Amino acid sequence: MEMTERQLIQEILNTVDVVYDFENADEDNKEYTLLITRQKEDTRELSTINNEMKRYFKEADFSYDEDMEPKNDGAEIKVDIARHNTVNTTDAD
Repeated sequence: MEMTERQLIQEILNTVDVVYDFENADEDNKEYTLLITRQKEDTRELSTINNEMKRYFKEADFSYDEDMEPKNDGAEIKVDIARHNTVNTTDAD
């Protein structure tokens, strides 16, 4: 069974282990805006977390555009991701 875009995004964010919220989710256009915050006990640098997320999303064929410490969103990182290219699923189980 194939994962939805949203499930894939959630799996990536859970792997990176951050608190997240979907500010915007345009399922039809596969465009999402994520608000990311570190967990209270997380001592990693924001840039470290951002680089880790960016790597996972790029591997999953998402574009990735981050805004570090945005002014008005109550998040530490605001990320716009999109997945416009079609992924070859013919080889999938």
